[in-house]
Amino acid sequence: MVYLVGAGPGDPGLLTLRGMECLSQAEVVIYDRLANRSLLAHAGRAELFDVGKRPDCHPVPQASINALLVEKAQAGRIVVRLKGGDPFVFGRGGEEAAVLAEAGIPFEVVPGVTSAVAGPAYAGIPVTYRGMACSVAFITGHRADFAADPSGDWRRLANAADTLVFLMGMAHLPAIVEQLLAGGRPPDTPVAIIREATTASQQTVVGRLADIVERAAGVGPPALIVVGEVVGLRDTLRWFDRPDRRPLCGLRVLNTRPADQAAELSRRLAALGAEPVELPTTRITPVEDPGPLDGAIQQLGAGDPPHARTDWIVFTSATAVTFFMNRLLELGHDARLLAGVRLAAVGQATANALRSYGLAADFLPSRQKGRDLAAEIGDVAGRRVLLPRSDIALPDCADILARRGAHVEPVVAYRVRPAEPDAPALAALLDGSIHVAAFFSPSALTGLAAMLGERPLAQALAGPAVACIGPTTAAAARQLGVRVDVVTPHASTDGLVDALVEWRARQATG
Repeated sequence: MVYLVGAGPGDPGLLTLRGMECLSQAEVVIYDRLANRSLLAHAGRAELFDVGKRPDCHPVPQASINALLVEKAQAGRIVVRLKGGDPFVFGRGGEEAAVLAEAGIPFEVVPGVTSAVAGPAYAGIPVTYRGMACSVAFITGHRADFAADPSGDWRRLANAADTLVFLMGMAHLPAIVEQLLAGGRPPDTPVAIIREATTASQQTVVGRLADIVERAAGVGPPALIVVGEVVGLRDTLRWFDRPDRRPLCGLRVLNTRPADQAAELSRRLAALGAEPVELPTTRITPVEDPGPLDGAIQQLGAGDPPHARTDWIVFTSATAVTFFMNRLLELGHDARLLAGVRLAAVGQATANALRSYGLAADFLPSRQKGRDLAAEIGDVAGRRVLLPRSDIALPDCADILARRGAHVEPVVAYRVRPAEPDAPALAALLDGSIHVAAFFSPSALTGLAAMLGERPLAQALAGPAVACIGPTTAAAARQLGVRVDVVTPHASTDGLVDALVEWRARQATG
């Protein structure tokens, strides 16, 4: 089975639900350059084939793509052909479907959001508007016969619709303008050039037929050309690239959180106009030997002898809560096992994680640091304190509790390991297209260093601004020779987002 799936114009949020379903089932994904690479995360362990056309490499011929589709499908695989925009709008999806039909291979077409509509919409330009534009034409900007016959039917197209949208036409912009003028379009007709539409790098240049070639000098592909009176509505309807409403607009932010924790930060960044690029530098895994953790859980609530009773459980992260509670449930217990045990949490996110299991934190410190919790928790002399944590956790919280007379039992609830590098995201960092790199922990920094191999971490992070959650992560970055530009006062997603907004505002004012 082959699914011809439209990936949308660039914003990963514009992928359809059906497209996501197909990707989740895929065993093979054959994708184009204009399909956002982050969508491949929905494909799980599928075999990936990059057939995108780029100036810096030899493009994969269409005949070879057709052959690959047939080969993988005839081998009994579920194949997704992931195409930028919509497969049937200048995407050669029709040709690929015809090849599959001829080979007797079943296929399904999953339409996508075409850039011809989404690009103008993200620029604040509706392609139709009552009383102004009741028709729209989508036109390919590089027809096969354009060089041989540049006049073609351009003069007829000039007045074929109220709004004209040219895709893939930047190389022929002067000729397009010339023919539209010759076909009767007035020189003062508004024109917009929209580059990298619906992404954080979106750039919009507005002019008129008389001057758009000069105004758009230096604007390269991929770009749309929109011609018509509706372009004049941009000043009123502009929304996507407005700094006053989306203060992080235009920023590409490297999100280094583990894959299962990255979504919330990415969502918040995107809502404020940034383009999150997810590069998990660590992965969180269960412990290989759960015996010590199981023993600590079984000991909860024990009263014989009395000193064996657990008085406090101190959670220093939401991850610790998740792994501890999940293991408790796997062992056949429930929250009743915690009766009489007091719970402490570092940070609101950790407290929220407890609440997701129906538990309320009895104590939160004034600052979101383990050592602050240990110093502020109250009288713990003679008390038994269970401390579930990672295998690389700093000892400061346990040490301070022990110095205050507590019987501290640290237990490893989960492991932190370097993640396998995501090649496209790592390439984005190394090619200089990342504006901000965000780190939530010292292990995120060391995980990235492991991905880089012999390349120094400080060298790889010399270009983007570096944002660190809390002073501990910032100190670890500086020890590795990394310049730190943003340090959040609170170790939370909200703290990072607020700090980035303030930093961006300072940058804008010089």
